[in-house]
Amino acid sequence: MKKLNKKIIYASIIILLIGLAGLGIYLKQVSDYQHKVSELSIQNISLQSIKDGVYKGECDVHFIKAAVEVTIKDGKYVQIILVEHKNDRGKAAEVIIDEVMAQQSLNVDIVSGATNSSKVILKAIETALISEIK
Repeated sequence: MKKLNKKIIYASIIILLIGLAGLGIYLKQVSDYQHKVSELSIQNISLQSIKDGVYKGECDVHFIKAAVEVTIKDGKYVQIILVEHKNDRGKAAEVIIDEVMAQQSLNVDIVSGATNSSKVILKAIETALISEIK
């Protein structure tokens, strides 16, 4: 009976240590995510310097990821397709694409309640075009 109790105690300690290690990993990922999002800055790109074409870009900050295809014609956004949007509660941010299209600019208001997803989507659009700047 004592051997069984010791085995149960040791198993419980091992399970507790594994749980604590998992919690530590998760908290580190959350910290990294928060840091990546806080460091995101989006520059407005002059579309006049971008050749007509379809450009792909993405932004991944671990918990949120966006991939886009941006079509530029005659110095204007003509289509932005959100190919992927991995998010938690940030689905509302997807309307930011409509704002970018309407204002022809990345300098748009962030969607309230979906700030991080808004930033990630805008950064994905910027990333698609940044390599094409002359």
